[in-house]
Amino acid sequence: MPRPVHHQSATLEQQAEFKAGLAGHVAWLRSLFPNREIVIWAEDEARLGLQPIVRRVWAPIGERPSAHHSRRYQWVYTYGFVHPATGASYFLLLPRANVSMMQMALELFAAQVNPHRQQLIILLVDQAAWHMSQKLQVPPGIFFYPLLPYTLQLQPTECVWSLLREAIANQVFDNLDALEDVLVKRCQWLMQHPVIVQGKVGFDWIQAI
Repeated sequence: MPRPVHHQSATLEQQAEFKAGLAGHVAWLRSLFPNREIVIWAEDEARLGLQPIVRRVWAPIGERPSAHHSRRYQWVYTYGFVHPATGASYFLLLPRANVSMMQMALELFAAQVNPHRQQLIILLVDQAAWHMSQKLQVPPGIFFYPLLPYTLQLQPTECVWSLLREAIANQVFDNLDALEDVLVKRCQWLMQHPVIVQGKVGFDWIQAI
């Protein structure tokens, strides 16, 4: 089921202005740095824990479908970076969502995808406190571009979480280590299959910029 649109989500006109503004920002950077490649990535976090994700399951005709469930409140956060143009992705599992964890995620992401700073990366992020904090030191070569508030339909990374969650749906895990083992394998699989990821995150309007 698609995620409901928030009642404070930006209007279609505001979204169109955002898209035009991003295109203009990219054009401006290209004029300033004609010899550098300008690329757009997006980043988001997903909280996954020991309380199972319940989804529809197959069952024989006449039998009521069932899925395991358990009320436990321990979580791990998946930090996801996606490149809409190619489906390239980079994932990290971290214990919390805060400024220090975001700092670590940014540094590891920069070292992995842009080690020689040959690219200028525009990173689409929402306006969470750990993204907007003045304490956050964004690595050289990365420029944050905040998304409109409550407008998840502009966030490509939001679309990749369904691919991650399907690996753990309707399962009960004894502890976070067992959950993380499955998540690590799934994240590695997604990073090795950019075509699958691109099918989810490859927004036409971003690829046209």
